[in-house]
Amino acid sequence: MIASPVSEGPAAQLRTGVVAASPVWVLLRGMSRESGHWGVFPEHLRHELQALRPDVRVISLDLPGTGTLRRQPSPTQVSAIVDACRAQLQRQGVSAPVSVLGMSLGAAVLSDWANRYPAEVDAGVLINPSLRPFSELFRKSRPLNYLGLALLSLSRFGARMREERVLSLTTRLTPPQSVIDRWLELQRQHPLGVRNTVRQLLASVRYRASRTRPAAPMLLLCSKADGLVDWRCSQAISRAWGAPLRMHTRAGHDLPLDDPLWVARAIADWMRDRSIQGVGPGEWH
Repeated sequence: MIASPVSEGPAAQLRTGVVAASPVWVLLRGMSRESGHWGVFPEHLRHELQALRPDVRVISLDLPGTGTLRRQPSPTQVSAIVDACRAQLQRQGVSAPVSVLGMSLGAAVLSDWANRYPAEVDAGVLINPSLRPFSELFRKSRPLNYLGLALLSLSRFGARMREERVLSLTTRLTPPQSVIDRWLELQRQHPLGVRNTVRQLLASVRYRASRTRPAAPMLLLCSKADGLVDWRCSQAISRAWGAPLRMHTRAGHDLPLDDPLWVARAIADWMRDRSIQGVGPGEWH
C-alpha cells in the first residue's frame, strides 16, 4: 500500500503495481461535465499514444455528481474528489501509477492527487487550469463569464438553449450542430443536478495548489482565446513549476473539444520527447 498522508478507509487506497503493467491514462473533465463530453478526444489520444506504446489504456472517469455518478453528492473539497477517483480506479482493477489528464476542475483534482500521492502519478497534463495562487492576478478579468457558466444550471432556459450557451462560453471552433444533439442526449440520460453543480463550484474556489512543483512531471496546455480562464494562469504555473507549456492560439476553454487532434498530438509529442531523452516515468528531467 502507498503510505497515505491522511487517515482513510481501505476502499480508497490505490495499490501500486510492482510489475510494470500497461500504461494507463486517466481523463478528468471539468465542473458539471461528464466523461461523455470529451467527444472524440479519447479516441484521438489513444491512437496517438498507441503509436508509442501499443498496450496503452485510456480511461475516462466521471467526477462524483456527474454522469453515471450523478446520484452521488459531489464533495465540496477537491481532496475528497481525488479519493473518490482513486476508489473508482481500484474498483476497476487499475493499479498505480497512472498518468492523469485534467481540464479545469479536473486540473485541480490532478494537482492535488500528484501532491498528496506522488507515487501514484507518473505524469500529468493540465488543460486551461485556474489554480490559486497562480490565478489570483488574472481571475478578476473574466469573473462574469465563469460565474455565468456555473449559474446556467440554475436557469429556466430550455435544455437546448442552456447547452448552446455553455457551448458559446467554452468553445471557439466547434459548430453547435456537431455536438448539441449529443449533449442533449447526455443531459437526458444523466440530468445535471443543481446542488452538485454548486458543490463542485465550492470545491473549485476553495482549492489552493502548492507553489512547489509536484513530483510527477507536468505538461500545461492552454487556449489563448479562452473566455473563462486567462491563459496567463497556465503561464504562471509553467514558470513556477518549470513545466513545459504549449498554447493554442484560436481554441476556447474546452480545448479538447475545439481541437482534439492538436491536444492528442501535443501530449504524444511530449511523451515521445521524454522517451528520446531517456527520461523515465515520474521523472522531470
